[in-house]
Amino acid sequence: MATANDRAVLQTIFNPSTPFGDVPGLDEEEEVQEEEDTFAPELLEQVRDLELQGVSAAESGDVSTALERFGEAIRLLPERASGYNNRAQALRLCGDVAGALRDLDAAIRLSRGCGRAACQSFVQRGLIRRLQAQEEEARRDFARAARLGSAFARRQLVLLNPYAALCNQMLCEMLGQLRDPRDPGAE
Repeated sequence: MATANDRAVLQTIFNPSTPFGDVPGLDEEEEVQEEEDTFAPELLEQVRDLELQGVSAAESGDVSTALERFGEAIRLLPERASGYNNRAQALRLCGDVAGALRDLDAAIRLSRGCGRAACQSFVQRGLIRRLQAQEEEARRDFARAARLGSAFARRQLVLLNPYAALCNQMLCEMLGQLRDPRDPGAE
């Protein structure tokens, strides 16, 4: 059985555009189970159902219904981070970036910066900050999301770091030459 380091090396060889150590699935085992212990099971099930309805509505283009469902979920469990994270996405779709940032800050605070909701919130906030040309703040958010297991955030960190991108490009070229050792000048 391969170790985590072995998988990281293989990941770098076969996907040189990702930073070293970005192994899909490696950090996904950290599924937060404390939520079931913290909230009443019936209420948690109801809130999750409302959030699923909100996601479905948003995916079908009905953002106002999505906002209603996420709002209901937050009213039922205002101390649960996921509802704020989901509502932030819908608010962003409506163009309410300030409202989205408030909800993302709330999700991060409620999750204490841990777990899936925090990870998604850091990614969303990083994207907003990047669009607002707040590169350093975006980098910090992506770094926190990457530590929580987000491969997307790791890729964003590479994009924000020109030296890492250059190293990855050079590694990709070198691996390409190893795969096809023919001298390109001989053709």
